[in-house]
Amino acid sequence: MMLSYKKTIKRLRNIQLFWGLFQGIGAFCGSFAMIKDPTGATVGLVEMLPNFQKLPFAEILFQDYLLPGIALALIIGLSNTISVILLLRRNYYAVLSGMICGIILMLWIAIQFYIFPFNFMSTLYFVLAVLQTLNGLFYFKLKNL
Repeated sequence: MMLSYKKTIKRLRNIQLFWGLFQGIGAFCGSFAMIKDPTGATVGLVEMLPNFQKLPFAEILFQDYLLPGIALALIIGLSNTISVILLLRRNYYAVLSGMICGIILMLWIAIQFYIFPFNFMSTLYFVLAVLQTLNGLFYFKLKNL
């Protein structure tokens, strides 16, 4: 059965709300854990810390997970929170926000691909970022017909 145009728009908006909440809450939880225990022991990241030495200024900025935790909250958590607020307010820019958040997360994960050895979680979140981006793109296209 074919969904009506308005129902499709509503469904894409709701899916975009889900992505924003899922990615935003996940980012804030992860960043809280990294800020609370910068060693990474709480979340099992201790053995991955030496991988940060590939980055510029690693000897100053990446001796623990404090800065990555703050960056995760500001870049992924905050952008998705803003997207959710725009969607809830039915702001004009809400249709772009989810797509932009997905692109930001893909870039974040691309950096992780460079830093860390292959791991399931980075790959999974990259796929989720692609899905978030595609949903945002479809929402944008349909909303602007």
